[in-house]
Amino acid sequence: MTMRPHHHHHHHHRHRRPWGPHGRRLRELDDGALRWRRARFHHRIFLAFGVVILLSGLAATAIVWLSMPARERELWEGRLERAQGFVARRYSDVWERPAARDALTRELADAFALDVEVRDPAGALLSSTGAACEEPEFTVAVERDGATAGTVRACLSDEHVQPWALLLGLLGAGAVIWLASGAIARKLTRRFERIVRVARHIGDGELACRLELDCRAPGELGVLAVSLRDMAARIEKQLADQRELLAAVSHEIRTPLGHIRVLLELLRDGPSGDDRLVSELEREVLEIDGLVDQLLANSRLDFEAVDRRPLDGAALCERALDRAGIDRAALTVDASDVALTGDATLISRALANLIQNAREHGGGLERLRVGREDDAVVFTVEDRGPGLGAAGARAFEPFQRGDAGGGSLGLGLSLVRRIAEAHGGAAWAEDRPEGGARVGFSIAPAVVESEPG
Repeated sequence: MTMRPHHHHHHHHRHRRPWGPHGRRLRELDDGALRWRRARFHHRIFLAFGVVILLSGLAATAIVWLSMPARERELWEGRLERAQGFVARRYSDVWERPAARDALTRELADAFALDVEVRDPAGALLSSTGAACEEPEFTVAVERDGATAGTVRACLSDEHVQPWALLLGLLGAGAVIWLASGAIARKLTRRFERIVRVARHIGDGELACRLELDCRAPGELGVLAVSLRDMAARIEKQLADQRELLAAVSHEIRTPLGHIRVLLELLRDGPSGDDRLVSELEREVLEIDGLVDQLLANSRLDFEAVDRRPLDGAALCERALDRAGIDRAALTVDASDVALTGDATLISRALANLIQNAREHGGGLERLRVGREDDAVVFTVEDRGPGLGAAGARAFEPFQRGDAGGGSLGLGLSLVRRIAEAHGGAAWAEDRPEGGARVGFSIAPAVVESEPG
């Protein structure tokens, strides 16, 4: 009986929204909503600038008015009253002489740049200079023999700066500043819009668009752009690693599965109780189990799911040797205290990978050591192989395999390094002077975080 191999097709594609006719419509709606929100943001900034300018003008006016001493205001008002009394007396002296009254009117207008109107008690115009005085700065009643003989009205002439003209000038200056602030608001929102657009593209899976970010922008915008660019770069690397890992898993797991199918056919067609076939079948299952363990450990590190507990380094090494079928005599404990705090599953996986690496690429394990250096617990595997040579620099890169790495994902030493770094330590590989290689990693002491308060 022949079993058909199952073919699994893996389609790799970037995560995108399914843009069809409806998808394009959705994208257009999203773009419209973005423009509307951006316009509202721009308008809010513009209005905020206007309110600030208005309040600043009012505050400046109040400060100038309040900063004028009360005594000076009283002196000014007193001088104005005395000036009005002086004008009233001068007109009273010449009121019955029209020529002299007209001459006084011209003299007053020329001396103080005023438009002056002289009227009788009935309001009839007797004499005037300049334009009509619609809104007089002051009005003086001229009295003779205890009765009102007439009135004198004075307005500022065009030679003076009119209060309304000054107000219009101030309003015009404020409007110019407000328009300039609108340009600033537009520039700010344009930078925000660029960052938002890039963030939306990154959300759609277009990670390469991070290069459009202006990381030289001043202030928080530049910091935000740099953070967004670095985030997209990390996501892109993680996705690339996951795709490469998936491809490696698809390739590596297919080999033992094929062997298992063949062995099952032989067991089915052959005599019962064939211990050799059963042993081979068990070995293939253990290989798949090891692959799954490495994938699970890699996934836990991706999600930072490190379960730290008090552990004994020597006991971890003994269990690793037992699982590998190696005599415990190969273990050397170089320190009296090798207690540590870490994730037992991950550290056991790192030790298993070191032992497997020595078997597959180093001619077998010669010595497993555990000791302490600068408060860190150090695990080291020494092998009998030819050494690392030029490959030592790339030993801890993911998906690197030795010459005999036929059944390996190429995650072994890379996973060791990640486990060490997740525990605050490091990993290293070096050639031994007497021959062979020495590969190890360290586990730093746990850092106790203080409670905020």
